[in-house]
Amino acid sequence: MKSIRFNSLIALSAVIILVSCKKSSTTATPTVTNPVVVTTVGANVPDVYKKIYGASSITSDGTYITIKTTGLPDHKSAYYATSNTLYEAFTGTTFGGFAFNKNPSTLAAQNYTFKIPLNPAVNAAHATTPMGPMGVAINGIPLYNQYAGGGAALSGEIVSFDQGWGHPDPGSHYHYHVEPIKLTTAKGSDALMGFLLDGFPVYGPKENGATVATASLDVYHGHTSVTADYPAGIYHYHFSTDAPYLNGNGFYGTAGTVTY
Repeated sequence: MKSIRFNSLIALSAVIILVSCKKSSTTATPTVTNPVVVTTVGANVPDVYKKIYGASSITSDGTYITIKTTGLPDHKSAYYATSNTLYEAFTGTTFGGFAFNKNPSTLAAQNYTFKIPLNPAVNAAHATTPMGPMGVAINGIPLYNQYAGGGAALSGEIVSFDQGWGHPDPGSHYHYHVEPIKLTTAKGSDALMGFLLDGFPVYGPKENGATVATASLDVYHGHTSVTADYPAGIYHYHFSTDAPYLNGNGFYGTAGTVTY
């Protein structure tokens, strides 16, 4: 795993306007509204999933958890329209300490449906994570893998991460590749941050008060241990400050689906 290199950043940041994480196949809604979300929780949904406060609904059929969300961040962003109360200009430094360089995209409400296994289990095939959503954060924002559009290194896009360390693609799909800093600041660096499509949870960069070293994680960027939400222990992923940031060489378990 390689840390971000300043020279590669300079070479690649010039093309962020032309590169996206995943192009949309539909025309995005041109306007947005503030993400005031009232979550409808169905029967038999485990308490841990109720921490996904950014969902419009969370239901369970006994086999899958279905999570619906508009994908609008609940924090300030330079990518909101200037007329939106959550718009905030950003001229500071972003993830990795680099100066923010806004990409030309804007935010728009989407119609995500995440369907993930209620009881996740390891899958020896370890399917490759897709371009586009590979999971969902507790505020309803999609989680993406460590690659930019076309499978390029993420270093060229990092400068476009806003004050929440997320950004939209040309289809107006806002997402996180790296630690969602507004969430870890509000909830704690060791708190539950969401779930990948295989049903295994995602945590912040710390555990038991210490930063989790990437070298201590497996190739899928996770490990098995006790967490506050799973006192009996469970496999889970961690965000980190170096590549692959969240996920390495594929899903640990069998992935569910996402539509949008």
